[in-house]
Amino acid sequence: MNRWASMIVARPWTVLLSTIAVVLIAGAWGSSVMNNLSTGGYSDPASESVRVEQLVEQQFGRQSPDVVAVYTVPDGRAIGDLGDEVHRSIEGIDPTLLDRPVVTYWNTPGGAAFLRSEDGTKAVALVFAAGDENERLAAFEGIAPHLTVPGIDTEITGFSALAMEINEQSEHDLIVAEMLSLPVTLAVLVVVFGGLVAASLPVAVGFLSILGALASLRLISEFVEVNIFAVNVASLLGLGLAIDYGLFIVSRFREELAREGVDVGSALNRTLSTAGRTIGFSALLLMCAFAGTLVFPQAALKSLGFGAMSAVAVAAIASLTVLPAALALLGHRIGKWSWRRDAFERGEARAGRFWGRVTTAVLRRPGAVAFGIVAIFLVVASPTLGIKLGDVDHTALPSDSSARLGAESIAAELPAANGGVLIHTRSTDGGPPSPAALGELSRAVADVDGVTGVVVVGSKDDVTVMQARLSVPDRSQTAIKAVEQIRGLDAPEGISVSIGGPTAITVDGVDAIIAWLPVMLAIMAAATLILMLLAFGSIVLPIKAVAVAFVSLAATFGILTLIFYDGYLAGVLQVSQGPLPAGMVVLVIAVVFGLSTDYEVFLISRMVEARAAGATTEEAILVGATRTGRVVTAAATLLILVTGAFTLSELTPMRFIGLGMIIALALDATLVRMLLVPALVKLMGEANWWGPAFLRRQPAANQTPAASSEPPSADDDLSVLEVKH
Repeated sequence: MNRWASMIVARPWTVLLSTIAVVLIAGAWGSSVMNNLSTGGYSDPASESVRVEQLVEQQFGRQSPDVVAVYTVPDGRAIGDLGDEVHRSIEGIDPTLLDRPVVTYWNTPGGAAFLRSEDGTKAVALVFAAGDENERLAAFEGIAPHLTVPGIDTEITGFSALAMEINEQSEHDLIVAEMLSLPVTLAVLVVVFGGLVAASLPVAVGFLSILGALASLRLISEFVEVNIFAVNVASLLGLGLAIDYGLFIVSRFREELAREGVDVGSALNRTLSTAGRTIGFSALLLMCAFAGTLVFPQAALKSLGFGAMSAVAVAAIASLTVLPAALALLGHRIGKWSWRRDAFERGEARAGRFWGRVTTAVLRRPGAVAFGIVAIFLVVASPTLGIKLGDVDHTALPSDSSARLGAESIAAELPAANGGVLIHTRSTDGGPPSPAALGELSRAVADVDGVTGVVVVGSKDDVTVMQARLSVPDRSQTAIKAVEQIRGLDAPEGISVSIGGPTAITVDGVDAIIAWLPVMLAIMAAATLILMLLAFGSIVLPIKAVAVAFVSLAATFGILTLIFYDGYLAGVLQVSQGPLPAGMVVLVIAVVFGLSTDYEVFLISRMVEARAAGATTEEAILVGATRTGRVVTAAATLLILVTGAFTLSELTPMRFIGLGMIIALALDATLVRMLLVPALVKLMGEANWWGPAFLRRQPAANQTPAASSEPPSADDDLSVLEVKH
């Protein structure tokens, strides 16, 4: 970092302009990333249900429609009169988009009774798109317009309709979030820094980080499948982290520049060797946390990891190149356009006094503070003991959504249009399955709650496939219970049974997430322990950081469980009550764990700095808390503003992410970072600094400990305490 700082001071314009040019060119190339992204990747490719889907499709054709159109008969007309109009409209669909001709009530005499409601007021058209999952989802835009018939009330639903509506809404939410968060973030930074010039630098770096993250995703998508939602993750995290990192860099630079007799080069050198080094380790920690998502078999979850890691890497690189170069050029002019010359310094002084008083109070009774906060967190976390994970289904959409209403209408009145449950049977003796065994199985399945009937889809050689029709929407909780009950049935003698269908795919996907979640957590914990050991040379501090992160994580999910699963405040917040969406849980865990250790790194690094300069444990705690209290609180506030914009979404999963981030960051930046951590460090005393000799940071030479244990003021040079070596 010292060598890098020297290079920037020597050639600031070269570093600044060349980096900006590279990012702009990369951003222009990455702007077409949406063309490379998939809208699928939610299933576990190795699961039983996916294997059944593949076998059934190969032998009998796909049984689950991609798009379903529900037609309501207008008053004064008969259902039979609508056929010609519906078919004329359907003929406009490009045949290359279809796997087979569209199946409707009017062109399927044998199955007509199943393709209309009992009261004869509704009928359906079933569309089977061609290609793999991504191609079928992409075909929706070419299919949907031709399913709507003028003068006939039409609801378009099915997996493709639900998925596309969710994707389009999430893209809209991303644009709204960025439009709202950028100006608000700039306003907060102006308050923090007391001027427009200093405040605009982190926002500018945030904008460059978004462009860089898009280019990174474009590059990754050339080699592996990347889900479209990765853009949301990369854009918002890139913006939020770049602003956070910029806040730390600019704050430290102004702090160093304010020291008597320090020139711009020395201030920048000191900034990068401290805050810059910390940002480097912080980025590595976050990337390792998000790398844990790569263990899951679903491509969509891997995409979350790719998007998040891209955002972290680009934000860190931009913060350590563009920002220092701009600071080298601005120098003392960093305070330009301030409403008063000493606005930043006065703010730092007030924050130092406040956090000094808070930390001093904590140090007087560290045991009581630590016990109280941990007890509160454990109580708040207790609802997670009853947590249940699910998947994103039709209830993720607003209650007035056409796709959601269509799914509910089909389940209630047209169960044959559901994907239902596929039951793949194979004879164990090589001949055709026994009719007696198939009848026994069919009767047992028909007795399951939610099953309205069982029909044979096809029979060939030693295989017979049946479909259990459901009276509830695919992927709903009742449908999931039906799948679980069917799987729990004993297979009749002479046949083996495998279960597939849309709901079974959802069940297997959630089971895969639950199975791999401990591995993800173990990877995050191990990476944090190793990197913090290397960063600080202490064994105790990394263990404490991981333990505190898990406690904070548990408390966050305790509150989320109360809201989204138990339903407290669900009506006020306008979210659907039900199992927590497993994919979103993975994302929130990775983000919250990563940011928890991220802020811990910034706090502990200042403590270790002071300790290396000769401070006592208590003095080091005061230095860390007072010097980072304001900046960590501001950083958390800014990230809340950026990611919390998801709470404005109409999608329940997006609100889950937004509320999860707000709760986690609020807990972490206040109760955890400024109360619990100082209390635990105080209680552990000298053990905090114990570690392998070859990793221990050497004390700064010619420095003496501070004689006073009073809370430091903004004028006290406590980041490098003066002690005699």
